[in-house]
Amino acid sequence: MPPGELVTEAPSQDFSECASTAGTENKGFPNDRCFNYQWHLRQIGLPDAWKLGQGQGVIVAVIDTGVTKVPDLGDTKFVPGFNFVANNKNANDDHGHGTHVAGTIAQATNNRLGVSGVAFGASIMPLKVLSANGSGSVGGIAQAIRWAADHGAKVINMSLGGPMPSTTLRNAVKYARDKGVVVVCAAGNESRGTVSYPARYPGAFAVASTQFDEKTAFYSNWGKEIAVAAPGGNTRVDQNGDGKIDGVLQATINPARRSENGYFAFMGTSMASPHAAGVAALIMGAGITKPDAVEAILMGTARKPKGLEQVNGRVNDHYGAGIIDAGAALTKAADARGAGELGLAGAAALFGLLMLRRRGAGIEKLGLGFAAALVAGSSGLFFLRDLVPGAWTHAHAVAAALSTGFPDGSNALLGLAGQGNPLIWSALAPIGLTALFYGVRRLRPLIAGFGFGVAGALLFAAVSGTIGVRYLPDALDPLWLVGNATIAGLVAMAVVRRTR
Repeated sequence: MPPGELVTEAPSQDFSECASTAGTENKGFPNDRCFNYQWHLRQIGLPDAWKLGQGQGVIVAVIDTGVTKVPDLGDTKFVPGFNFVANNKNANDDHGHGTHVAGTIAQATNNRLGVSGVAFGASIMPLKVLSANGSGSVGGIAQAIRWAADHGAKVINMSLGGPMPSTTLRNAVKYARDKGVVVVCAAGNESRGTVSYPARYPGAFAVASTQFDEKTAFYSNWGKEIAVAAPGGNTRVDQNGDGKIDGVLQATINPARRSENGYFAFMGTSMASPHAAGVAALIMGAGITKPDAVEAILMGTARKPKGLEQVNGRVNDHYGAGIIDAGAALTKAADARGAGELGLAGAAALFGLLMLRRRGAGIEKLGLGFAAALVAGSSGLFFLRDLVPGAWTHAHAVAAALSTGFPDGSNALLGLAGQGNPLIWSALAPIGLTALFYGVRRLRPLIAGFGFGVAGALLFAAVSGTIGVRYLPDALDPLWLVGNATIAGLVAMAVVRRTR
């Protein structure tokens, strides 16, 4: 197979009803017209997982045939990309494959139109390396990998492959991985026990394909390099009996008439890979940014397929660790973030209190209120979601509200208005509470604990690199966060000195 040749099969059924919006939306969340046909999203734990995150702030590079902003991608966020075939900035799709892949990752969701995407809060970076006939060069693909890593992508999806190794491509994958990028790749569609390149390279995250009944799809490659499996579909069957072929359904340009667009069911490991890339974006949006940690969560939370067992964390060479589970992955990511925020808040408080004690300040009367406010300002009771079953129950909603601290809870409450808002991701809240309630003696332990808690949350954001503070260049984000964490800690120390 020439490098860059695509690994999918053409669609064979009409889904034109998905373009209708008049009184036909799906009931509940999401309300996208044809979400009920997206069995593949339910196989990985959606929509329940969306209660925990949607991938906000994460850039996913789609290295493919380009991406065209079809109507159902109208609300999807994009960042500038590049066309490595024509060597210009126009990365539109002239094939259909890349747009379909991008839709699986971040299709506009809950817009009463069409279908949904895994990480609909993420941003797409379109990088065209494959021509209208689906062919591309190793050099172009390698250039795109490096370009993505240098321009802010945190996840790369490559639904392409070939049988021959290349030092140039191998080095490009390593370059991206060393820069903190998760590189997700399709395993290939030759029905053989050899994983294609670039999925086979060290540093790549190879994804095999499943169908509706969770069996390995007939076309999927397998091998020891397989990390996980994800739904890639099978357009030759209708196992769920919904009257539609069991492909992966997304909006894209019409492969037969490329001046038109519509909804098409494709199959292939090309379709499995973006499911995993989307879940990787969800994990990163939850605050886990190191590729090793992201992949460990993806594999550690993968579930065993029906009728099979895991041995030493792995099912077999067809599934890797198992089928990805977005809900379990996000829960684990939230726990890791919560532990990091609480740990840094505790460290900040311990350092501050020790400094005050050395200066003779009394800290004996802080009590439980101080500790509770520290938790509220940093992580919240992040472990509660693990203890409360049922993502849509009232009890879970209460647990979710209590399981995030400030400012993460403000993000959840305000949505996009809270994402990176400098009024929230700063020392303003501790300063404001101090100004308002400093005169109430019994509230001073709470104010101090909250200040140390916010300091811990800001420090974690600075260390993890997950928050882009609005209106600031990216390079200044860590300075802003650390500086405001320091101010929040100093304000808390000043309040403690008067808590006697």
